Amino acid sequence: MKTNVLRYGLLSGICVAAFMSLSIAYCYSKNSFEGSMLLGYAAMLLSLSFIFVGVKNYRDTLNGGVISFGNAFMMSLYMTLIASTLYVLGWMLAYYNFFPDFMEKLEAYQLSPAKVSQMTPAEVAGIREQIKTFKDWYATPIGVAGATYMEILPVGLVVSLITALILKRKMPKD
Repeated sequence: MKTNVLRYGLLSGICVAAFMSLSIAYCYSKNSFEGSMLLGYAAMLLSLSFIFVGVKNYRDTLNGGVISFGNAFMMSLYMTLIASTLYVLGWMLAYYNFFPDFMEKLEAYQLSPAKVSQMTPAEVAGIREQIKTFKDWYATPIGVAGATYMEILPVGLVVSLITALILKRKMPKD
């Protein structure tokens, strides 16, 4: 079980970190973050699908076609933690070495005249406050790590829960 958790957790983490770095590089090259959140979460789901594959592989090939909800959830959770940690480490490496001006570029995009002209003053104030909060978090590496974990962990927890619900099986199929 440990080998499966490690193998598929690492595979998922490497994929999600690579997707994230490539999508940020793409946004930088286009000088626009339009659609980046949708792309980012789609990449997370695609990468985290390796968790499902890992639990299914364990259940079907190593555990006689049987796995309890609890064991499936724990395997999924461990893989989520591995993948999330690689995502955080990947983002921190990319942020500090390649995208140190990320917050400034995001702020410029969020508060661009084209976007602001379509917002109410209250919405603009809300965006400014949100950016200020993110900048405060990004002032320290611990803040960067915490903010980044908050992006991926909820998605990973949902994937873990769904995986365990779908793959639990008390009796082997004949």
